[in-house]
Amino acid sequence: MEVLPNRLFSGEWKEGHVQGIAVDTERGFVYYSFTTILLKTDLAGNPLGSVENLVGHLGCIQFDPTCNRLYGSLELKHDAIGSSIVNRTGKALADEDSFYLVSFDLSAIDRMGMDAEKDGVMRAVYLADVVTDYLQDDEASEKKHRYGCSGIDGTALGPVFGEAKDSPKKIMVAYGVYGDTERKDNDYQVILQYDPSVIDTYALPLDQSAPHHNGPRKAEARYFFFTGNTRYGIQNLEYDPYSGNWLVAVYCGAKETYSNFPLFVIDGTKPPVESSLWGRGGERGLTLTSARLGEIDLSAKVYGSRFPYGQTGMMSLGNGEFYFSQPHSIKEEKKYSSTVVKYRFDPDCPELFKEI
Repeated sequence: MEVLPNRLFSGEWKEGHVQGIAVDTERGFVYYSFTTILLKTDLAGNPLGSVENLVGHLGCIQFDPTCNRLYGSLELKHDAIGSSIVNRTGKALADEDSFYLVSFDLSAIDRMGMDAEKDGVMRAVYLADVVTDYLQDDEASEKKHRYGCSGIDGTALGPVFGEAKDSPKKIMVAYGVYGDTERKDNDYQVILQYDPSVIDTYALPLDQSAPHHNGPRKAEARYFFFTGNTRYGIQNLEYDPYSGNWLVAVYCGAKETYSNFPLFVIDGTKPPVESSLWGRGGERGLTLTSARLGEIDLSAKVYGSRFPYGQTGMMSLGNGEFYFSQPHSIKEEKKYSSTVVKYRFDPDCPELFKEI
């Protein structure tokens, strides 16, 4: 396809602020998660289709060109975020809290206003690990939600950490993490690994008023990446095949002992190391390595960047260039939009990225 535009615009929508973006660079389609709808446009911003009737939080999305699918995280829950969605949409939601890896058949999205439940375009895999950690109290802090788990948000497609760039791709799903500054057990980002075959093995259509429990008993692997405090954990996760690294975008934390960066980079060339987890009462886990890019947080012993975008969507174009979502809103009119802007990675720039 010809050179991609430096700027893309979603148009204005009323369903909630943008949560994630994905671009099919070969076919020229752009996908936006607007919390309760999935929007499909062309590169000029003309709407081509939408999937609606979601009562939960559709978060970060990831395009898989090998099968023309889109993966995303879906939360059906009753905390402040979930309750606000139910109140805003006025739609029924089951009493239980449940979390899903969802898959959209992109070839079937051919008109506006398609129904996520009835039109056969979305299927869901139940993530039992996440439900367990969300519902159970934490052994280290004796507070609710193990690891501070608030559900899931970031999703990405890439090789197992430490393996070659051309090795088989896995779906990585990142926890949301409550930012409670009074606890010490919530300063890790938690990432679960699944093989893409879970979609064909377990995925079923979803009735949000009676959600199914069809999914793997547990993830293939669980990883921990120390960042210090964040607000709701990894908002967007993205693998960069050009460098072999993983971008981690968060809402800044509030613990004064940390630098509280909004962006981190995982060194994807380094295999995970089993080690004792700080603040977890002796628990051990597979830990990931911070890439030595940006600034150093001496307290957290992690590198980060003050680059302000990525939390509402980011995508590697595979050549050192990236798309980042810049969200906009007119809350009084309930209008939300995203301008997707192209940047180039620059390790000598303090923020790591420069607009093209």
